[in-house]
Amino acid sequence: MAGKRILLVEGQDDEHVFKHLMGRRQLGKLDEFRGKNGKHALLSILPVALKESDVASLGVVLDADTDLQGTWKAVRNGLQDSGYFNVPVEPEAGGTVILPPHDTLLPRVGVWLMPDNKTLGILEDFLRFLVPAGTPLFERVEESVNGIPQEERRFAEKDKPKAVIHTWLAWQEDPGKPLGTAITFRYLDTSVPEADVLVTWLRRLFFP
Repeated sequence: MAGKRILLVEGQDDEHVFKHLMGRRQLGKLDEFRGKNGKHALLSILPVALKESDVASLGVVLDADTDLQGTWKAVRNGLQDSGYFNVPVEPEAGGTVILPPHDTLLPRVGVWLMPDNKTLGILEDFLRFLVPAGTPLFERVEESVNGIPQEERRFAEKDKPKAVIHTWLAWQEDPGKPLGTAITFRYLDTSVPEADVLVTWLRRLFFP
């Protein structure tokens, strides 16, 4: 397929996770990762990226955070303003892929809302799916983080998934691996069903 394959992401962690996951699952390589300055910055560059003439497929990965519908509405409005008239009212559970309108140079667009297009959360909530099943150590990780007295917690409640995942990685044989590298070291398992859904979305969008 002619044209660039580009993925817009919120941060460096997202980029590294996708690169390592795609390598682990033997998908093709993307031409470019953009964004990496947060949700609002990503949404602001979306209309510009859509208008570039050499883009064949454009992916958008955003955290649902605490407002999945609000996040989806912001993306949907940006797409509609750019000329996409077939954007669904709700995000698709398996990741949304939207074909460009006929007689336009607009790219194929895909949208994934972390963690699974259905629930509130962030990248680290998706990575939690990738923790190997039946691991007693992870239960201890959760107990440890949950057991921190409220007055001693240095992180906000919304950032608790980050505390859990990074604690999990801090307790491995080679402690403190970055999120993407943790996939290569198999501290996170990309063969789980939740990863299959994301990989299927990536294939539909970038390698049809």
